[in-house]
Amino acid sequence: MSGLRAARTARAWSQEHLVREIERHARQHMITVASTASLRVYVSEWENGRRTISSYYAKILRALLGITDVELGGGAQPPAPAAADGYDELIDRIDEARNVSLTMVKTFMDQTELLRTIDRQMGAASLVDQMTAHLTRLEDALTFAVLPETRRPVALALTGAATLAAWQALDVGAVERAWRHYELGKRAAQEAEEPMYLAHATAEQAYVLCDAGRPEMAVHLVREAQRLGGPGMSPRLKAWLHAAEAEICARAGLQEDCRRALDLAMRHLPAGDEARDPDMLSIFLNEGHLTRWRGNALALIGDGEAVDNLYAALETTDPTFVRASAGLHCDLAQAHLARGEHDQARKHLRQARLVASRTKSVRHRRRIEQLKQRL
Repeated sequence: MSGLRAARTARAWSQEHLVREIERHARQHMITVASTASLRVYVSEWENGRRTISSYYAKILRALLGITDVELGGGAQPPAPAAADGYDELIDRIDEARNVSLTMVKTFMDQTELLRTIDRQMGAASLVDQMTAHLTRLEDALTFAVLPETRRPVALALTGAATLAAWQALDVGAVERAWRHYELGKRAAQEAEEPMYLAHATAEQAYVLCDAGRPEMAVHLVREAQRLGGPGMSPRLKAWLHAAEAEICARAGLQEDCRRALDLAMRHLPAGDEARDPDMLSIFLNEGHLTRWRGNALALIGDGEAVDNLYAALETTDPTFVRASAGLHCDLAQAHLARGEHDQARKHLRQARLVASRTKSVRHRRRIEQLKQRL
């Protein structure tokens, strides 16, 4: 199957729907595309390998589907030709990397933070080009940095960006890219000598295993993440890791382990409304977030307490976490299904579908379809 066809069907889009999305994108960005009839032919020929996707249309498709050029083509990235004599260029790159200052590293981190904000409000699909370019700049800076005092700050910036890129890839259904980005994030965390970042990247990578149908293996990986974090982890990260363990245990059918991990998460969570961890900006967790997460885990194991937790979370949820609201409505649908309350489940599935369509989340769409089949 071609990469374009796989990405389209993952969103349950017909070829006609894709044509309409291309036209809508063109109107929004005031660019010119072919006629509707021609676009129908293009899409068919792109998917059947009879027409190469031009760079003009590839840019549109990347923004619509959240996938890279390599994934669009369904093939491997061709190796770049090696230069016969590249010493001058190599030295130039090393000198350039040596001049990366702490101010530049802060700029990299600020860019990651901006991409994180856009992602949680609008979804990951439209960010694939920006995220790819951001990671490339960081990887280049690290590749050509020589001394540890330069490498470690850049590596720290890279691990934060790589884990964000991995979660975005998982959200749009690009699971191999997600896995590779997590591996990149883990290597960067090791280079930076930052066990907390290594623990976070490892725990998030466990979700790839869960989505791939290996929740038992994911349980082992999230527990390994707790070990990797060591005794110096911040209390909020400890709480986050236990909450992740609870959700993954729930998906593995380990009910008592799930409840035990939820209790540990609550025990470690710092008091107060603050959600950001000053030591790990990628961690958002306060009592409101943990209530939603608790409801999610309890819904997965069919615990009746889930409904109360989830409605409490719905009343206090941060409106900027748009994509997360799709997951919350999925959780409510699952909790109502466990109680045989099908009308309420349908109501929340409709709301989840609206949000997932807005953010183009393949991950949430798949869950919606799974829950819909149970009605």
